[in-house]
Amino acid sequence: MPQPLKIKPGAREANRFTPDVIETYTPAEDTPLLEFLYKAMPNRKRTNVKELLKHNSVKVGETVTSQFDYPVAAGTPVRINLTREWPRFYNRRLKLVYEDDDIIVINKGYGLLSMGNDKVKDGTAYSILREYVKWVDPRNKIFIVHRLDRDTSGLMMFARNPQAKEAMQHNWNNMVLERKYLAVVEGNVENDEGEIRSYLAENSKYEVYSTDNPEEGQLAVTRYKVLKRGKGYTMLEVSLDTGRKNQIRVHMKDLGHPIAGDRRYGAKSSPIHRMALHAQTLKFAHPITRKLMEFTTPIPSSFASMV
Repeated sequence: MPQPLKIKPGAREANRFTPDVIETYTPAEDTPLLEFLYKAMPNRKRTNVKELLKHNSVKVGETVTSQFDYPVAAGTPVRINLTREWPRFYNRRLKLVYEDDDIIVINKGYGLLSMGNDKVKDGTAYSILREYVKWVDPRNKIFIVHRLDRDTSGLMMFARNPQAKEAMQHNWNNMVLERKYLAVVEGNVENDEGEIRSYLAENSKYEVYSTDNPEEGQLAVTRYKVLKRGKGYTMLEVSLDTGRKNQIRVHMKDLGHPIAGDRRYGAKSSPIHRMALHAQTLKFAHPITRKLMEFTTPIPSSFASMV
């Protein structure tokens, strides 16, 4: 039996790429994993089956597991990689939330660039994921679909092929059904909910600002709802009708309540030493299957502590 490789995302294979040998089995009823593997592979010695499980060569649905009593639901595909262990992604600055053949959804940490610029090429969300997909197969690629500001944490989606990328970007307003953010802003926001509407433009210093002139900027619409007030701050749920650069940051400044930690747009305090803006909910139609996809993350504990 081939020995599984001990790898980390970013490791490169020295040898020429060889496609994995994968066997797939589907249980007809709910069953513990190891018990099912014994029945599915009767011609293999039980010790070999245990070795496959021990060395992370077994994937239940999209989950790699070595747990012998892992519960497998009826109809869930169980895939066995006979060539090497399945890659298990780990990076302290971003978490893999979902992946399939067409898209990847991540929870990006604050302080991490979505993609490179003239000064920074590596250590971005894009470059981290590119190394990961290329470890699986050097022919794989990753494509930017949308971005989050460096200091905004939360949910972000990437495409894994040109078809998915083009479907999302060309039909963004129709495909993306809901995007909600959490923001903790300075002061006590008076109204329980509201809407901010303006045209956003950018100056020579790359600072975005609001204008009433439709010929000067692009229309931006932001809606907000108060979740909690306390300690001189307000936690808001913010949703976007449009997706402009720095839109929430500028509109919170316009509201008179800049986001805590966002000194570029008027904040005077930074109690958690970061900008208190988090992309919490992402709901969209899958670019290939058109299946409804919805992801949400918990309220960051540091945000809750502020109010």
